[in-house]
Amino acid sequence: MHARPLVGVIACRREVEGHPAHMVTDKYLSALRDYGLAPVILPVWEGSVDKELLSRLDGLLLTGSRSNVEPERYGAQRLPENTRDDQHRDAAAFGLIPAALDMGLPMFGICRGFQEINVAFGGTLHQAVQQVPGRFDHREPEGDHDIRYAPAHDLEILPGGVMSGLFGERHSYVNSLHQQGVAELGLGLTVEAVAPDGQVEAISVAGAPNFALAVQWHPEWKPREHPLHDALFSGFAEACKDHSRPAGVQPLDA
Repeated sequence: MHARPLVGVIACRREVEGHPAHMVTDKYLSALRDYGLAPVILPVWEGSVDKELLSRLDGLLLTGSRSNVEPERYGAQRLPENTRDDQHRDAAAFGLIPAALDMGLPMFGICRGFQEINVAFGGTLHQAVQQVPGRFDHREPEGDHDIRYAPAHDLEILPGGVMSGLFGERHSYVNSLHQQGVAELGLGLTVEAVAPDGQVEAISVAGAPNFALAVQWHPEWKPREHPLHDALFSGFAEACKDHSRPAGVQPLDA
């Protein structure tokens, strides 16, 4: 039996019982485990990226978070609606993203992770999408988890991209739990999917040596129950498994 591929999962830094803590919510870790991967939580000590640790990993997951990328990182002034920061995570993310790409690690970004990738490539963000003329209110509804993560709007998957190669349909229906979103797309990124209002919902890194895809919504919530989410995690898991195999070794079902 082969060991499960190790996937680094970026943490968020929050205060717990009066102490700084490095945290990842269970839904991300459970999703990786369910697809045959072994999650490893990556602390977000400011200004440090452990390349030796990264060299032992087979993938990188950039999770969602209640916090936002600091607007100073993309040259914008803060809006009143933008109230949650995590400077330690920012520092770690903007070191991890180029390092992971340089090493050819499969990379999957979700929500904040999607926004981090865009900013890392020089893109900008709307800090309050609901205030942008012609855009929907993409914020989460009130209610329990099943209400908050319920499908909220249509998704158009653009042909010829990474996502269309993983999922054969042109449309899906996805949840929506974000206030921020892509304004200007980063140089070297490709739009993979859009919402009906034109808001970018998925991107990939053009020319990346491995899986490098990010989505604005939350596919980690019960992914086996949603065909697109299942396809995304299956594609990421397969890329991580390929990365973990010694050169020349073929999968058992090849």
